[in-house]
Amino acid sequence: MDVLIFGAGSIGNHLANASRNLDWDVTIFDIDQKALKRTKEEIYPGRYGRWDESIRLIDNLEELIISPDIIIVGTPPDSHINLALKALDYQPKAILIEKPLCTPSKEGLEEFIKKSHISKTKLFVGYNHVVGKASNKVAELVKKKNFGEIITIDVEFREHWGGIFSAHNWLKGPSDSYLGFYEKGGGATGEHSHAINLWQHFAKLTDFGEVNEISATMQFEEEDGCKYDKIAAINLISNKKLIGRVIQDVVTKPARKWARIQFAKGFIEWECQSNINDSVVYQDSTMNEPITINFPKSRPDDFIAELIHINEYIEDKILDNSPISLKRGYDTMSITSAAYHSGITKYPVKLPL
Repeated sequence: MDVLIFGAGSIGNHLANASRNLDWDVTIFDIDQKALKRTKEEIYPGRYGRWDESIRLIDNLEELIISPDIIIVGTPPDSHINLALKALDYQPKAILIEKPLCTPSKEGLEEFIKKSHISKTKLFVGYNHVVGKASNKVAELVKKKNFGEIITIDVEFREHWGGIFSAHNWLKGPSDSYLGFYEKGGGATGEHSHAINLWQHFAKLTDFGEVNEISATMQFEEEDGCKYDKIAAINLISNKKLIGRVIQDVVTKPARKWARIQFAKGFIEWECQSNINDSVVYQDSTMNEPITINFPKSRPDDFIAELIHINEYIEDKILDNSPISLKRGYDTMSITSAAYHSGITKYPVKLPL
């Protein structure tokens, strides 16, 4: 499998390493020669022990010597759509766009959707938590139907972004990247939109219904020319009149990445415990005590699982709709955009916006 990665930043390195773990050939493209140098000399060897000499680094697409099977868009969110449109021209088997799909304005998104409809390329958005072992276990448990009626779903991704900046020592703070600008896809709601996506995933599994009303409360920070939401509390109402909640922030430490599905006769909890463990805790109508299942992992495992999942779709081993499909990423972007609209205007928003 030949992989072309747009972007030599953090996510580009993660997915380059995941691709090499699957013995795929990798080319990383970035217009910034400093970023390519940093990948080879700092990021990749710092994370994975040594530089992989088989990875090709280019700063000009005319130097590309492969016909890519998979293209990964791993650049900042405000460049995703333009690069994804370019990627479609290569007619790869699959394109993976890092989350969030685009900026809250959704500029260019409809053009991309229309172009994707006439393409045979399979399209994915990088919400890899929903294809992890813990999320798969939640899906398995829900199918047993011993929990009764669904009542509510809560998801929290609360994580101080100091960890991001310590892992990206070339960034001094939020103003040095898109992270400090909600309009560019940063801030708590954009950067931690895994929470919105996970909430939607669990809502789909439990027949919670489609979201048709959103009410968001956001605390914005303005400093060094930045403007971003540091805390976002999002209430979601489905067309079945069920109410759920998503909390995202960039201030909590230690981090808390947690979800709870509350049923009439039991519950399921999902938790991502840093980079060492995911877990599922559950109790249904047949049990006297909750059961905890742990899923040990390393950080690279998240990205390897994501690429294995995509490869299974390329080879038609899975026929069901993918939980990281473009459609799911689009739905997450729709809620993200509506949440900002509500958070800024301080009024509830009806969907579609």
